Amino acid sequence: MSIQPLVDRHGRIASDLRVSLTDRCNLRCSYCMPAEGLDWMPHEGVLTDDEVVRLITVGVERLGITEVRFTGGEPLLRRGLPDLVRRTKSLVPAPDVSITTNALGLERIAPALKAAGLDRVNVSLDSVRAADFARITRRDRLADVIAGLAAAHEAGLRPVKVNAVLLRGINDEQAPELLGWCLERGYQLRFIEQMPLDPQHGWTRTEMVTAEEILSSLESAFTLTPTGVARGSAPAEEFLVDGGPATVGVIASVTRPFCGDCDRVRLTADGQVRDCLFASAESDLRTPLRAGATDAELADLWAAAMLGKRAGHGIDDPAFLQPARPMSAIGG
Repeated sequence: MSIQPLVDRHGRIASDLRVSLTDRCNLRCSYCMPAEGLDWMPHEGVLTDDEVVRLITVGVERLGITEVRFTGGEPLLRRGLPDLVRRTKSLVPAPDVSITTNALGLERIAPALKAAGLDRVNVSLDSVRAADFARITRRDRLADVIAGLAAAHEAGLRPVKVNAVLLRGINDEQAPELLGWCLERGYQLRFIEQMPLDPQHGWTRTEMVTAEEILSSLESAFTLTPTGVARGSAPAEEFLVDGGPATVGVIASVTRPFCGDCDRVRLTADGQVRDCLFASAESDLRTPLRAGATDAELADLWAAAMLGKRAGHGIDDPAFLQPARPMSAIGG
């Protein structure tokens, strides 16, 4: 079977698939959703486990996907996650498989995920101060996240990566503290600029903590030097901490966009292809899938959907509009 790469009109090839398994989450992070939550997708609209695996199989076997990351909402809320990991990892060629999670429940399930073939985890953690964690997430669950991180490390899901968003007036001065905490435990920390993906549409560029500010804060306590390794399609700029070998990363999606090297494509929990995190349009794979389309037909539809990918996300364009869907429904 020949591979039909997911090429767009700008010559980029998508090989990294982000699969949202649910739009539901058990935290209420202020930059992601309102305190009362959102109107969740109806159960019948969400892809079944078999449908998820079939589309991933099409992506791997026919379209050249080499990396699969399960996201949400919160992917640990998907009851069949270990089996999804196992079935994905059994494909030929086997893709790299990871999850992005808030780590609630990870303490319990980490060994099963490792046994299923999961390669690593990315855990969202914006503060190691209990009060600030609760303020950001609207839940007093910091101890559970810390336990989940430790369990993932113990299970061998390494490197354990931590993703942090700094919010002005809340945790914007905690970058050195977060880095020191992660270094002590052997976790890899990456800071992410807050992006305009909140359902309240309250994001403003002036309130966003920029990569320049993050690096300046870190350099007040650590010596940072570029790794000297080409970033390629990786979103994070990596820096050696105090000469290495430990590193810290900064993902500056807004102020230092890396759209020209993007290799990502997203599949929502209800079976829509998104060629960009900030796309204003989606392409439906669920309807033809359920109507009996062949794998070849699904691959053709998917490839056609990627052709229209824009050169960049357009956040700096005065006409930029936030996606209609919030981050919890898109997947990270």
